[in-house]
Amino acid sequence: MSWVLGVDSGGSGLRAALAEATRPERARTAFSGEPVRTGGAGIDAGHMREQLVPMVRELMEQAGAGRLSAVVIGAAGMATLGGRLRAELPAALADELGVHRLGLAADAVTAYAGALGDRPGAVVAAGTGMIALGTDLTSWRRADGWGHLLGDCGSGAWIGRAGLEAALRAHDGRRGGSAALLERMESTLGPAAELPGMVYPRTDRPAVLASFAPEVGRCAGHDRVAAGILERAAAHIAEAAAAVCPPADEVPEGCEVALTGGLLKLGEPLLGPLRAELAGQLPHARQMPADGDPLFGALRLAASLAAGELRLPAHPTMLYVPGGTGVRADHENPTG
Repeated sequence: MSWVLGVDSGGSGLRAALAEATRPERARTAFSGEPVRTGGAGIDAGHMREQLVPMVRELMEQAGAGRLSAVVIGAAGMATLGGRLRAELPAALADELGVHRLGLAADAVTAYAGALGDRPGAVVAAGTGMIALGTDLTSWRRADGWGHLLGDCGSGAWIGRAGLEAALRAHDGRRGGSAALLERMESTLGPAAELPGMVYPRTDRPAVLASFAPEVGRCAGHDRVAAGILERAAAHIAEAAAAVCPPADEVPEGCEVALTGGLLKLGEPLLGPLRAELAGQLPHARQMPADGDPLFGALRLAASLAAGELRLPAHPTMLYVPGGTGVRADHENPTG
């Protein structure tokens, strides 16, 4: 029996899932609420190994699993901060767990694999931040994901900031304000005069801003300003999807587009405008429900590696496979 492991590392902690390679949908999972440390040298490979190895050994003991055939680790910041992971983790996990087929992926890649598997298309991962990723199975296209100061347009942080601005406009008596959002701001966060002191010193500003996005969603049904914020967010999200979706001439069967992430919990006030925007901006695409989350995507990728059938394009920073083991022989590895 072939066993594979998927890992998802992000701001809320480290998750691992163990499954038979042929049945990634039936997995045992473990969770550590301690996020892997990130410093000036990037993601701390030693800290990840210290957390991950005991979790994996316990999962394997519970399942009665033999050796692992493949492991894929998806991590937030992998593309820009994953140098130490790529340099140190393959050898460390080979020593600790005896695994020699390993993939290290950006969390956007595991989100893509979880949503669409290895089919060509585009996936938008929208939560506190927002990034869109697309592929024709020969190369990756990325849009946004630039953080709350420079981008992440349409994200939870973007919506929350826009909602707070509208609340403060109402407080000042300026045009574009929303009395409804002002009332919700004061009820949830406190008086307007105290808001800058609450937001600006925080190191988790994106999360603080995103915490107000649900209030914008709740007000959208009866407040035109809140509804307008969600309509603009939908336009931004659809623009990112359109930027990465393979053109119709590259994917004759048509491009599939899927959405994933916590922002979707805002429900119809956001999803209604978003469906309309996607239909208008991507008339050749088919909107699809996501098959699963990034952890499921990491398992799917691990199963493909184990079978030597990885179809999603390997990449030096987005989907790194040391030695190319598990990549299809006819697969051209892109460099950009």
